[in-house]
Amino acid sequence: MFNEISPAMLERMRFLEKMDAADRADGTERMKRLRQIPPETGKFLALLAVSCPMGDIVEIGTSAGYSTMWLYLAAREKGVRIRTFELLEEKIKLAKETFVKAGIRERVDLIEGDALENLSVIKEAAFCFMDCEKEIYEQCWELVSEKVIKSGFIVADNVISHGDELQKMIDRVMKDERFDSMIVPIGKGELVCRRK
Repeated sequence: MFNEISPAMLERMRFLEKMDAADRADGTERMKRLRQIPPETGKFLALLAVSCPMGDIVEIGTSAGYSTMWLYLAAREKGVRIRTFELLEEKIKLAKETFVKAGIRERVDLIEGDALENLSVIKEAAFCFMDCEKEIYEQCWELVSEKVIKSGFIVADNVISHGDELQKMIDRVMKDERFDSMIVPIGKGELVCRRK
């Protein structure tokens, strides 16, 4: 899977990695930064997503489409689609550019607008990656946890780096008897939840 990353996708990944590093170094305001996952988290997500049962992949928080490219590797191998949600206009523009330049738009549906208002378009999912504003994680969990099929996964990013902010949601998820859940210390911490 990883040795099948196209030159166009690799070029776009490197471009976004440089942009993200510059955002973090130059003091770009929080909402304008890409705030994307590191490559090792992308590989981890792709491995989990390709190991899920058949079904679509959902991403809540597209940003510029960096994590979407990693998820695309799994979607392509499985022959499924990615539905990704983004609210901010500038990031929607960057994501559309990413999908064209990386050559992945044939498997990606970008849903523009508030995920909380638009998640109803998802009937079921085999895999969901949440990397949005932390204050809506719990609401996203409520909306998507019912839609994840048996043996499917929900992965929430930043649960170590934002542990204090997310502790209530983490505690709630860990007690949810529908899922087996654990925190994986990769990147900024991934809450990995498998539907029983």
